[in-house]
Amino acid sequence: MRIVFFGTPDFAVASLEEISKYFEIVAVVTAPDKVGGRGHKLIESAVKIWAKTQNYRIFQPKNLKSERFQQNLKQLNPDLFVVVAFRMMPVSLWGIPPLGTINLHGSLLPKYRGAAPIQRAIQHGEQFTGLTTFLIKAEIDTGDLLLQQEIQIDPNESFGELYDKMKKLGGHLLVKTIQALESGEIVPISQSDELSSSAPKITHEDLMIDWNRSVIEIHNQIRAFSPSPGTITQHEGQLYKIFKALPVLENHKSNPGEWKIEKPKNLFIFGKDGYIQVLEIQPASKRKMSVEEFLNGLKN
Repeated sequence: MRIVFFGTPDFAVASLEEISKYFEIVAVVTAPDKVGGRGHKLIESAVKIWAKTQNYRIFQPKNLKSERFQQNLKQLNPDLFVVVAFRMMPVSLWGIPPLGTINLHGSLLPKYRGAAPIQRAIQHGEQFTGLTTFLIKAEIDTGDLLLQQEIQIDPNESFGELYDKMKKLGGHLLVKTIQALESGEIVPISQSDELSSSAPKITHEDLMIDWNRSVIEIHNQIRAFSPSPGTITQHEGQLYKIFKALPVLENHKSNPGEWKIEKPKNLFIFGKDGYIQVLEIQPASKRKMSVEEFLNGLKN
């Protein structure tokens, strides 16, 4: 099985590493290098960095519709394209290999189609999510389903923790999918649009905490955007990011958003039906810290 792999972030690296143990990777396609950081140095994608250690042939096209780029891939005689965390592809590209192009998605499709399925599942308080492999077609995340794996979301699990769990499991699911395609033991299943939901990109508004909401909803919001980019709140004219907290349902007479400090290590912020106990916080222009460290730095 000759495979061309498409991917960019570290989530994709785990899948590339796993499938390379079982199949021939004839090329890797990833994003062009970016200029950034101190000194405006070129920043390579996580996939490129790992692919270089394996001496894979690497393509970094700016234009996926480029005839030269597509012709280069055709000359490799690939059986299958595998896509993990990459950008939208034109039909002229994903239609090249005889077995088609498969994608790994971080939800149980058709639920949470879109750019941020892991964050949105946590944000909406889901108890389960999963991974899906499917055949790419023109409309994003709508192709025929191949295999799925359900994954439990723990009540206090953050996006970062679930992300790490899912990226490890994703490679194993891809291996099973490719083996089943190779043997002809898999029958693609059409998705139901009636059961679909969306997982749009994260916006600044998603990060702003509304303390008039339920503390469970606020807690889900905090863990959905931790460790990055972090939820945002304001207190006495200062901005803070909250990365970790615990919810407590309790009747109270405090105003939503009101702080209650119990030194040396307790900070409570009230919602409409209780409060959250803050565990990790970042004041504006400062580093992330434990709430105890933060409180110790406050003036009495």
